[in-house]
Amino acid sequence: MSKIEKVLIANRGEIACRVIDTLRTLGIASVAVYSDADADARHVKLADEAVRLGPAAATESYLRIDKVVEAARATGADAVHPGYGFLSENAAFARALSEAGIEFLGPPVESIETMGDKITARAAVVERDVPVVPGISRPGLTDADLIDAADGIGFPVLIKPSAGGGGKGMHRVENPADLPAAVAAARREAAAAFGDDTLFMEHFVDTPRHIEVQVLADKHGNVIHLGERECSLQRRHQKVIEEAPSALLDEATRADIGRAACDAARSVGYTGVGTVEFIVSAKRPDQFFFMEMNTRLQVEHPVTELVTGVDLVEQQIRVANGEVLAIAQEDVTLTGHAVEARVYAEDPAAGFLPTGGTVTALRYPRSDRRGPVRVDTGIESGSVVGSDYDPMLAKVIVHADDREQALRRLDEALAGTQLTGLRTNVDFCRFVLADGDVVAGELDTELLDRLAPTYTRPAPTVRAYAAAAVTAVTDSRGEGPWGTETGWRIGGAQPTVVRFAAPDDETGEVHVSVLGEAVTVRGTAEGPTLDWSGSARRVGERLVVDGFSTPVTVDLIGGTYWVSGEDGTYELPLAKSTSKDRDGAHGGDVVSPMPGAVVAVPVEDGQSVTKGETLVIIEAMKMEQPLTAPHDGTVSIAVRAGDKVTAAQVLASVTATETEEN
Repeated sequence: MSKIEKVLIANRGEIACRVIDTLRTLGIASVAVYSDADADARHVKLADEAVRLGPAAATESYLRIDKVVEAARATGADAVHPGYGFLSENAAFARALSEAGIEFLGPPVESIETMGDKITARAAVVERDVPVVPGISRPGLTDADLIDAADGIGFPVLIKPSAGGGGKGMHRVENPADLPAAVAAARREAAAAFGDDTLFMEHFVDTPRHIEVQVLADKHGNVIHLGERECSLQRRHQKVIEEAPSALLDEATRADIGRAACDAARSVGYTGVGTVEFIVSAKRPDQFFFMEMNTRLQVEHPVTELVTGVDLVEQQIRVANGEVLAIAQEDVTLTGHAVEARVYAEDPAAGFLPTGGTVTALRYPRSDRRGPVRVDTGIESGSVVGSDYDPMLAKVIVHADDREQALRRLDEALAGTQLTGLRTNVDFCRFVLADGDVVAGELDTELLDRLAPTYTRPAPTVRAYAAAAVTAVTDSRGEGPWGTETGWRIGGAQPTVVRFAAPDDETGEVHVSVLGEAVTVRGTAEGPTLDWSGSARRVGERLVVDGFSTPVTVDLIGGTYWVSGEDGTYELPLAKSTSKDRDGAHGGDVVSPMPGAVVAVPVEDGQSVTKGETLVIIEAMKMEQPLTAPHDGTVSIAVRAGDKVTAAQVLASVTATETEEN
């Protein structure tokens, strides 16, 4: 077999950048592909060559097998790395590459097909005596089959799509009366996400933890595992924080679950890098059950790399080159502890709605892929984050001698992650890391869903107000939309007062008076309680408050100051700017909180509805968002399923009943 010399990365964002990094280390040429939305993306700039695939829609670009294969042919690529998502677990894509004589940096087509269908995957691993959760899984199960089997399986049950992954289409059902609606919703979501509405059902394991094992197999029959990752900190089945190793497992259980993962890989003749996912009861960690196998590189692979010292992308290339594994099972050691946080473009305080916009400023902690703090990212200052793709922007990963140090170091690294221009979940991740159960390692897959409702966006600090006001006053142009209660004279004898609207739509204002380095922050009587005086000044990209200097970024965007520093990221609207209702309702109008597509309209035009009743369901960035009636009344529907909508577009309107109006 000839050695691979050029690799096309059939992906985008941080994973494309990550793969390019290893290719450079190995002296292998890289080819990026991109859509029109990604023409100026970071991964395009990093690659040796780049090929346009088509319009922004993934179905016309990253998901077009013919265009990707043609790009590989045209550039003379020996191999294609699929990354994750998109075509990474598409058997037809792997087959097309094989027919074109191009190496697929993934497992054989047959492995993808078997493990890509959870029903056939379950049957395959059972042949190797890998334990599985009690349930019903056979092709062609009808709604009635699933409903009839539920009592025998035992509630609660978990409905799961046979195709796809990432938690999409999964529904936990506690009450038998809720089962028919949940099955219907799961079929609709599975069909929309994967083009396949096949479902199966399992018993829901009590206090479940999500443990996955990294496996590595060559083309000569050698299969090893590289330890496990704890992925229980997930919200609605989407992982947020991952770590390695798991605090739950002892050495004996680690060895047992590792052997089971290797047997699962052998059951389908697997080669390359893959992940076997298990569900484990927090109360009985020695009892683990196979969930599925991801036939690709995982998003959270960096934590395994940091505790083992093994570059998984390099191993994919070596296996594809036909090399025998240079690592035996006894050579694998787990050193220290690694934790990863996914940075998403979403607003945790608004129900985790996807966000978007232009990244106006970006600073990551001092990082290196091989060091104690690592950042894998696909964005840079000036990047435009839209709604066409997954909302993950970056991953911040740390390594330390033990778990306690790793959690502390990750919090510090997130504090050093400063991003302005759009809301992210960075502060939410820090909120999670401070939770007592997380610190103690008492995790389960529902912990974040319990924590999320208790999260509120941190109130702006005195330091944030001071940074914004000092920046405004020291603007050398003397321009800006803020109002001043005194004359605008930099360096004059009278202070300049910058007026900010109170946070979270409270009545009142925050007044910041600036005269030289003397700064006073005051909240009005009806607004927040703030009363501080001290010194503050900007020195380059640092803020000095009472002699204490910290990095800070300050940007004025549409009448709002974005301030990001080590104590958080805050939006400080100027007093004369108006704030918009972020709940999706303006009086009787129901508006879209984000750009996306209408997937369902459960009510009819002219129908009587009650407050809180779902009127329209939209989807953006692979997430469904129901929009509800703001009050009782008669609904007027302005859209239908399949329509594309913009942010703030009116989708429906509810005319209040006489009782409501009175």
